[in-house]
Amino acid sequence: MTAARRTHAIRVHQFGGPEVLRYEEIDVPAPAPGEALVRHTAIGLNFIDTYHRSGLYPLTLPAGIGCEAAGVVEAVGEGVTHLAVGDRIAYVGLPPGACAGARSYSADRMVRLPAGITDDVAASVMLKGLTAWYLLRRSHRVAAGEPILVYAAAGGTGQLVCQWAASLGARVIGVAGTEAKAVLARRQGCAEVILADDPDFVARVKSASGGGVAAVYDSVGRDTFMQSLDCLRPHGIMVSYGNASGPVAPFSPMELAKRGSLHLTRPSLFDFIKDRAGIEAGTAELFAALESGAITVRIDQHYALADAARAHQDLESRRTTGATVLRP
Repeated sequence: MTAARRTHAIRVHQFGGPEVLRYEEIDVPAPAPGEALVRHTAIGLNFIDTYHRSGLYPLTLPAGIGCEAAGVVEAVGEGVTHLAVGDRIAYVGLPPGACAGARSYSADRMVRLPAGITDDVAASVMLKGLTAWYLLRRSHRVAAGEPILVYAAAGGTGQLVCQWAASLGARVIGVAGTEAKAVLARRQGCAEVILADDPDFVARVKSASGGGVAAVYDSVGRDTFMQSLDCLRPHGIMVSYGNASGPVAPFSPMELAKRGSLHLTRPSLFDFIKDRAGIEAGTAELFAALESGAITVRIDQHYALADAARAHQDLESRRTTGATVLRP
């Protein structure tokens, strides 16, 4: 493919901390059949980006980084019929490479944006919003009146999960790292918020839920896994969907049995949107929830794309709340 244009992108040449991120000039190829060339206007930042950068989720190096963005279609490849030049679109998908000024990428991953959803909101909600969708509507279909436990309730994904679950009638118990974040979590629909370092954490959750929650949505991983199992009622489901503290250590399935025949799932968004039907189903519900006001997106941080390393540092050190957008 010939180069269509040049732009700047964040690239990874070795795995490591935020310091390995490089802001480089690259060639963007013209769109191949089935692709569209998009000029990015906003790029979302997510914890999965830090996993790709660190090598927890290995990439073939050198590699781009970033899984979601919004922008404007500049050209379409052969066979693309659902998009046209000038369309506002957003996408989420692999391989990483969204942290760039422009990109030629699979048009099948892209959806047109409703007029009422801004580029910043779209870029910050595709991965986190679709994650909230599959957590609440696919991994465990939350029912009205159910008590659930949501970690990182003040974070970008956590806020959406809490709002959406509350709109469905669930009793949401949030987990937050500080009193300030607890205040924010309550504004997102949490009926109660428990601090992550509370020495009586499990007892507090059981008291607030009437004996145990129906589901735990745990994005932390290693440090909270067993504690989360202890918070479930019999036959409850543990949804372990993140590794913020590192991957969960091996454990015996008997741990599930002795706590009341628990269920465990370790889902991944991309298994729920692996085809066009999945993307369309997820974004239809997500965009409807946004347009109805059931969920709103807080974008609390903006960084220039060139400052991606600082954005990663702030995300990993828990200095961010809500969503973060990178600007090309």
